[in-house]
Amino acid sequence: MEVIMHEAANREESESVTYNSAEKTVTLMQEETESGTFSRPPQQTIDLQFEDITYTASLGFRKGTKEILHGVNGRFPPGQLIAIMGPSGAGKSTLLDILSGYRIRGVTGTVYANGFPRNLKQFRKSSCYIQQDDRLQPLLTTSENMQIAADLKLGPEVSQREKTETIEEILKWLGLSKTMNTKAAGLSGGQKKRLSIALELINNPTVMFLDEPTTGLDSSSCSQCIKLLKDLARQGRTIVCTIHQPSASLFQLFDQVYVLAAGRCLYQGSTMNLVPFLNDVKYPCPQYHNPADFVIELACEEYGHEIIDTMVATTDNGSSVAYFDKEIVPTLKRPIAGNSEKSASDDESGLQATSSYNQLKVLLRRGYIKTKRDQSLTHMRLMVNFSVGLMLGTLYWQAGSDGTKVLDNYNLLFTILMHHMMSTMMLTILTFPSEMSILIKEHFNRWYSLKMYYTSVTLVDIPVSIVCCALFSVIIYFMTGQPFDKQRFWMFFVISMLVVFVAQSFGLMIGAVFGVVNGTFLGPTLSVPMMMFAGFGVTLRDLPSYLYWGSYISYLRYGLEGIVGAIYGLERQTIFCPDDAYCHYKYPKKLLEDIAMKGDQFGNDVIALVLILFFLRIVAYVLLRYKLMAVR
Repeated sequence: MEVIMHEAANREESESVTYNSAEKTVTLMQEETESGTFSRPPQQTIDLQFEDITYTASLGFRKGTKEILHGVNGRFPPGQLIAIMGPSGAGKSTLLDILSGYRIRGVTGTVYANGFPRNLKQFRKSSCYIQQDDRLQPLLTTSENMQIAADLKLGPEVSQREKTETIEEILKWLGLSKTMNTKAAGLSGGQKKRLSIALELINNPTVMFLDEPTTGLDSSSCSQCIKLLKDLARQGRTIVCTIHQPSASLFQLFDQVYVLAAGRCLYQGSTMNLVPFLNDVKYPCPQYHNPADFVIELACEEYGHEIIDTMVATTDNGSSVAYFDKEIVPTLKRPIAGNSEKSASDDESGLQATSSYNQLKVLLRRGYIKTKRDQSLTHMRLMVNFSVGLMLGTLYWQAGSDGTKVLDNYNLLFTILMHHMMSTMMLTILTFPSEMSILIKEHFNRWYSLKMYYTSVTLVDIPVSIVCCALFSVIIYFMTGQPFDKQRFWMFFVISMLVVFVAQSFGLMIGAVFGVVNGTFLGPTLSVPMMMFAGFGVTLRDLPSYLYWGSYISYLRYGLEGIVGAIYGLERQTIFCPDDAYCHYKYPKKLLEDIAMKGDQFGNDVIALVLILFFLRIVAYVLLRYKLMAVR
């Protein structure tokens, strides 16, 4: 027994040393990077309270539902750093999602802000939610990330000089001044976490929600992060974090703790009152034992299920404030008649701080920077179009002007469409899902509207697509000896460009709903019917009547018909045929008859491709909006 007590004492001394070391590290970091302290108190304080919160999750089609949270209650006062603790599956992140407004479906109960039923739209304007993973733009530097956030989150009344001063002040206080020119992808875990906090501090939120802010960080970085959050709380903010199992030193940094187990509240109150609470429920924390570790052991039912029921009954499932600090309890004011209506009426304007025009302008600027630096989306596309153009040009050298190679040239035209379809579609499927996590975070935190984001995604890629398609078209058109006619070339280029845009929209539609794995399977799979109904392998007149409808929805059908019309339509004259060769298709009309295509349908093909393009873009937007709502 003495040996155990001695080891426990050594452990406590070690934790004390760690705590002091962490505090020293934070102090040194601030001394090195600050000339003063960061002090931007919020315009108001918010006392957050919730009653009878229940969350029921769907288990899937015909699998029923499961209740995750069971009528929990609680109160998170301003000026406090609050930890939501509990074992895995306790409902920590779910509760945080509900309180932040991120999760809205399957939720019952009431959330109050300063005693009034919360107006969610108004509440979101004064709060932010920082998810567990650091969702940053990896190709942008720290300074660029901050500048984009400032331009989107600060209203037009804030000058550029004030924005710059705000950015410099926040970065200096968070110890990120030396990383201003470092891309987010090159930051350490602790720096990424601090940058995530810095981005949301720009508009000075009153309430901050953080999901597992210490995940992936070493002990020193954890202490730095929590200490910074504690300083922010001291300025009047309400800061709520989920944390799995903090060390003794980290646990002491929190002002208040809220313990969950299987969707029920075991304890809420100050960290200092946790040990007296455990004594009151007849399960005292062993001497020299970390209270945070012990309460998690109780929550995991290592000491039986009865203690869980006892703790829930003692706290009244979170309703009791008996273990709060005494100076906090009396501060909550109840509603005054008429005030709740005024609070709701302030909600006429949009959630975003700036106009749609400014959002689009800033997003286009960010998109330009990303496009310029993106190796796969820009540089690789240029290289692929250049190299594939040279390869096909060499393989089908002068096939377009040789009467003996008309079928080869026809195969080339379909191959060109396949290249435009697959390369563009697959690139969108692969890259767009990686943007989804950032989009979800930034859109929820009111950086911009979904319409402006979608518009910027559409517009940013147009110049790159045009350059890549033009480069490929020029190489392939002249190397393969297609007719040297300005009109035919432009027809060829227009059809190629439209197929690129349609394929991109098709990939965007898939990427908006599915992840990389499912998307890379579904994209080529859905492309097979497009090829089958294009009229290449099987002519359109040979399609069975019950399948002919597919030709009307296949954009490759219109692409092939249009590009064949550009090369062999317009009453093209006889194709050159060597004297000693037999040229079955030296008369273009003969080819058009055999493949069941007309050479005068170019206008109709362009109209069909444009309609399909707009339809797919609208569907992709609808699916993207549905995806954003589905995750909530």
